[in-house]
Amino acid sequence: MPAPPERAAASPTGPGTGLNAAGRLVLACCRRPWLVVFASLILCAAALFQVTHHFAMTTDIDALISPKLPYRQRQIALDAVFPQNRNTTVVVVDGATPEIAETAAARLFERLQARGALFRSLRRPDGGPFFDRYGLMLLPLDEVQRNTEQLIAAQPFLGPLAADPSLRGVTGAISTVLTGVERGQASLDDIRRPLESLGETLQAVSMAHPAFFSWRALFSSTPPGPRETRRFILVQPVLDYNSLAPGAAADAAIREDAAALSLDPSHGVTVRLTGAVPLADEEVGTLAEGASLMGLSMLGCLVLMLWLAVRSWRTVLAILATTVLGLVLTAGLGLLTIGRFNLISVAFIPLFVGLGVDFAIQLAVRARAERRLHPTLPAALAAAGNGVGGALALAAAAIAVGFFAFLPTSYIGVSELGTIAGAGMVIAFALSLTLLPALLTILRPPGEAEEVGFRSLAPVDRRLVRHRRAVFAGTAVLTVLALALLPRLSFDFNPLHLRDERTESVSTLADLTSDPDRSPYTVEALEPSLAEAEAAARKVSALPEVAQAVTLASFIPTDQDAKLAVIRDAADLLSLTLDPVTTRPAPTDAETIAALRGLAAKLRDVAARGAGLATTPIATPAPTPASEAARHLATALESLAAASPATRAAASDAVIAPLETLLTQIRTTLTAGPVTRDTLPATLVQDWVGPDGRARMQAFPRAGTVSNEALARFGNAVQAVLPEAVGPPISLRDAGEAITGAFLQAGVLSALAITVLLAFVLRRVRDVALAVGPVILAGLLTLASCVVLGEPLNFANIIALPLLFGIGVAFNIYFVMAWRHGEHGLLASPLTRAIVFSALATATGFGSLWLSSHPGTASMGRLLMLSLFWVLAVILVLQPALLGRPAAPRAPGH
Repeated sequence: MPAPPERAAASPTGPGTGLNAAGRLVLACCRRPWLVVFASLILCAAALFQVTHHFAMTTDIDALISPKLPYRQRQIALDAVFPQNRNTTVVVVDGATPEIAETAAARLFERLQARGALFRSLRRPDGGPFFDRYGLMLLPLDEVQRNTEQLIAAQPFLGPLAADPSLRGVTGAISTVLTGVERGQASLDDIRRPLESLGETLQAVSMAHPAFFSWRALFSSTPPGPRETRRFILVQPVLDYNSLAPGAAADAAIREDAAALSLDPSHGVTVRLTGAVPLADEEVGTLAEGASLMGLSMLGCLVLMLWLAVRSWRTVLAILATTVLGLVLTAGLGLLTIGRFNLISVAFIPLFVGLGVDFAIQLAVRARAERRLHPTLPAALAAAGNGVGGALALAAAAIAVGFFAFLPTSYIGVSELGTIAGAGMVIAFALSLTLLPALLTILRPPGEAEEVGFRSLAPVDRRLVRHRRAVFAGTAVLTVLALALLPRLSFDFNPLHLRDERTESVSTLADLTSDPDRSPYTVEALEPSLAEAEAAARKVSALPEVAQAVTLASFIPTDQDAKLAVIRDAADLLSLTLDPVTTRPAPTDAETIAALRGLAAKLRDVAARGAGLATTPIATPAPTPASEAARHLATALESLAAASPATRAAASDAVIAPLETLLTQIRTTLTAGPVTRDTLPATLVQDWVGPDGRARMQAFPRAGTVSNEALARFGNAVQAVLPEAVGPPISLRDAGEAITGAFLQAGVLSALAITVLLAFVLRRVRDVALAVGPVILAGLLTLASCVVLGEPLNFANIIALPLLFGIGVAFNIYFVMAWRHGEHGLLASPLTRAIVFSALATATGFGSLWLSSHPGTASMGRLLMLSLFWVLAVILVLQPALLGRPAAPRAPGH
């Protein structure tokens, strides 16, 4: 292929002859390579000092959105009145039984109180002295009556147990009930549940298996659910935002204390952490998981693509060194100008590598081609700078302007990313024309033996130009289809969907969303007074989307007189039962064995009579479930009697410990009295009424409100009644709108700024359209592909769009600039080789993100691969047809 006009002009007859500013700069760096390297290392050392001594990283997610947005201001106002509700860790304690759950939560809470330095506040929203005493009164009247009736019905059990809280007492209680069965006062089926449960527990103990027994479950008409077996501790830890995991110390302390108290599954307890702090900490941990392996694979793929592009390890080394030094300079400058990184602005690293390496590849590949025309390496490098310098400058300026367009948006995270990445593009461009030529001059890679471009693509180029009408028609069809699909593009505003569901915090939060009483997706409103908060609660409660609305008044029971009458009647009936005049001393082991065997014999006798065996010696009726339960318990009692004293002690722990917890709870509950605002605990009042009298109202969604659409309906319904309401359903929606609005604003600004820049430089409307139009088409096709593949935009993958825009603009500028200077057969040229391998280098680096276990990172990788595919497709198929025959070369200065 003959040398294009520009390349011919770049063949100086003497050093520096006919070179433009970029060519002269490259030649100057080639003449003094060591000075350039030394100066670059000095700058790198200064930047490295800045990074190592002033590194700061904030993981505060709230800091990513401008506090000036209305929903943020409402949330900030609410947090100012109730600061204890911000940045919390929710400790979820699940017990095998209600008694175990309550005991475990109380013990852990007491232990955590001794770690005051790690926690700003500790609260038990569903437990403690107030709920122990008045919890029954907070239930509806019919439930109060049902609960007290169950306690009274259990009196035959409770009396012997309270007088003798031991295995002997348990056998005595069951024996007393069996006597009633023998006398016809009750049936064996009436006590089947206690017999089955106790038999299973004692058998498990005899086999050295974990055993958990619940007396509360026996006295209840329904099995205990999560409301009974789950307790919460709200922790507000002291956070260190200079750490990647600000709450790590507090979370570690909670886990250590739980382990020290043996609160683990083998003891019937599961302790899990969720809430804002663990979610953020585990998010960072998930992102870091496998980062080393991913980073090495990305580096390996990048090196491979660089080698395929330039076919010289010395050139690869020079490009890598230039990229690394540029990365350090960008990081140092970012810390110097902004002061710290955030969770989004750190994305400048892959952006810099993905975009910055393109400039180096362009120069290196062009230099390879020029080596076949120039006798010395410096002359070839100077000619390469002369040939692509203008295009590189324009591409760098366009990309930088695109990034800087994010500065005025309300999405602070991306705004800071735009500042750092935009500056990084300027640094990458400068180093590509200075440090890279100097390093190549020092390393002296070998010359080229054959043409650098893709000669096999020359026929393709000609066919695309010849059949350009067909290419345009196909493009038009794709454009129409993409526009038709675009309205179906969705934005997933729920960040929970971007987190790894295998992490404890996410799985626990998902578990809580199934319970409307514990749903994290609540909506709150700050009202001027408690009376107005109650009025707001009444309005909101009438909405079909709302399950209940809570204020401080919700903790003052209704129908107190009727409830207290029921409770006092139960207290009078159970007084001597729960507090016997005398209690028996603890039995000896021999007495326990005798009691166990005595009850086993009585159980078998009653079971036989219940099955009809004593009165019908001829026929043998089928045993009933109750008689089978009695025999099973008898067998377990006999095995326990024959076991070691240690086994009987373990059985006592399994059965008597929950009994003592239950008896204490019943005694406390039956002492309930009138509840007024003055009798409410101070900590409870502080959670609902601020120091200035303003009060909080909290609305809970109906069961099943977990989808984005349902959350939006819930939030919209409450906000329609209370415009000042805040909470996750509202903040997630508004944050999504703010972020999409920020990207739309930045997109418009960058498009305008880049268009103006291109118009100023290119001076031709058609040339500007050729540079920008294909990028817009590639973006449109990318978004349409998201619809087809079911890939919604989200907070993570939307960050990939600046990369798409930057690469698309740069690649198009390279083609348009070459075409303007009269080059033809562009697909077969070294330029296409540089573009293809630059895109592949970016694709292999970012494409590995697709394999990440983090859903947000994986979605970013998928969108990046889609965008790169369409950028290359548009440039390699549509652009040659658009450009057609080369333009007449413009005179210098025009």
